[in-house]
Amino acid sequence: MSESNSAISVNNLWQVFGPNPEKIVGSPDAALPRAELREKTGNTAAVRDVSFEVAPGEVFVVMGLSGSGKSTLVRCLTRLIEPTSGSVVMNGEDVLKASDARLRELRRTKFSMVFQNFGLLPHRRVIDNIAFALEVNGVSKEARHARANEVIELVGLQGFAQAYPEQLSGGMQQRVGLARALAVDPDVMFLDEPFSALDPLIRRDMQAEVMRLHEELGKTMVFITHDLAEALRVGDRIAIMRDGAVVQMGTAEELIANPADDYVADFTRDVPKSHVLTVRTIARPLASNETASGRSIPATTIIRDATAAILDADGPVAVVEGNTTLGFITPRDFLLLVGGGSHG
Repeated sequence: MSESNSAISVNNLWQVFGPNPEKIVGSPDAALPRAELREKTGNTAAVRDVSFEVAPGEVFVVMGLSGSGKSTLVRCLTRLIEPTSGSVVMNGEDVLKASDARLRELRRTKFSMVFQNFGLLPHRRVIDNIAFALEVNGVSKEARHARANEVIELVGLQGFAQAYPEQLSGGMQQRVGLARALAVDPDVMFLDEPFSALDPLIRRDMQAEVMRLHEELGKTMVFITHDLAEALRVGDRIAIMRDGAVVQMGTAEELIANPADDYVADFTRDVPKSHVLTVRTIARPLASNETASGRSIPATTIIRDATAAILDADGPVAVVEGNTTLGFITPRDFLLLVGGGSHG
């Protein structure tokens, strides 16, 4: 994907905290482990030479353990923290070169953020919390309330326009946060661990809500989380960070089928492989002593969804992509995958 047709293009982004941070970038010290760098120079490299591209309409997830740099990264993308070096191009414009006035304009109209702590104004009703960015933009009360009411319906807050935040549950408050971010019709949405403060059932509902909104609106989203299950559920692609650097980037299937190192393997160890991998990952050539069953399965089928077809067939099942046969699967192939420590 070239920079010109990316919604976001991040290149060689660094964020170093400490004295003379720009001297760390490109120096031999930059390669030091985080603790050694801090001890030797007094600096902490929170984001280390990160590059990635996000396609228009993609949900790009950044995940990692606490302290991995993921929240610092998203704050650098929006210049809530000024990066030490690198570039962040959104829809052809380098955000890091924008003047203060232009940056305010971008934040008001082109991208929006949803945070873990909802950040609602307690003295304002739901409709005015949602319309706040439009108010800042000088939109008339009638027009901003009309837009707020549209978004209220979109996120399922009908009947709560006149409520105050304290009268809402955590899940409802985060719906207000989502609605506020959507009110300006941004090109890009940044969601920084938006559901971490919610209990598991509400969190799952909100994940489904984000997926529904994405399907309806097609917004480009950068979603930060420490929860792999959440990342797998909402993300088109996932970048896994450790000590400020991206250690692997890819689809859920790529990360689980081919973890780059033990760190990624630990993250994905408890994921049921048959719930994520497609049949193409276990397709193999037909052995000389086998006779194909005559049945076929599309290569994009999740293995779990193909279980009945595989187990019921009287021989190997073909895995096909269009008119091309990629390989075959037998019940034994399926059972080897499930039995390979994956709880599938």
